[in-house]
Amino acid sequence: MTDVEIIQGLIDRDNRVTEEFFFVRCRPLFLSIIGKVFDYQEEYDELVNELYLYLMQDDAKRLREFEYRSTVYQWLKVVAIRFFIKRRKQMLENTCEEPLYERQSVSPVDENDPTAKSDLRRLFSMMPNKRYVYVIQQLVIEDREPEEMAKEMNVTVDNLYNIKRRAMAQLTQVALNDIREYEKVNG
Repeated sequence: MTDVEIIQGLIDRDNRVTEEFFFVRCRPLFLSIIGKVFDYQEEYDELVNELYLYLMQDDAKRLREFEYRSTVYQWLKVVAIRFFIKRRKQMLENTCEEPLYERQSVSPVDENDPTAKSDLRRLFSMMPNKRYVYVIQQLVIEDREPEEMAKEMNVTVDNLYNIKRRAMAQLTQVALNDIREYEKVNG
């Protein structure tokens, strides 16, 4: 595909072009940028979907502004780096506004069990993606409105639900690994 065909296919929302370009041809580029911009594990599909939405805002305004003075890959590299750095700053600002799991309103499973709260904190600390911790804390524990959270995090509500699903899967995996380690040590 030529650069013109790629840009036009993206503007036309051609699923074949979009899938091939973002998830095949640009995958090494995006993985490299994500690895350099984020010093913790981030979800590739989530970030690339957000970049795609960013490019498609206002009737694909950013794509339409591409002037073909460089290759589409060189242009996208600059756009992606700037976008991911901005995204990282937003994520850090959201998580730095308040502690992730120091809130007094965290409710243990059993109100009479003093270890439940510390177990949850420990599991959160073992999760590699702190954004996931934040989403679980806010949506599940604090029971915040998804629309409010999505706006705060600058994502769609659908994307927020995807983040929550992946966050719960990661928490489950961390808890299962913790149980396995406990069983190894205590036989």
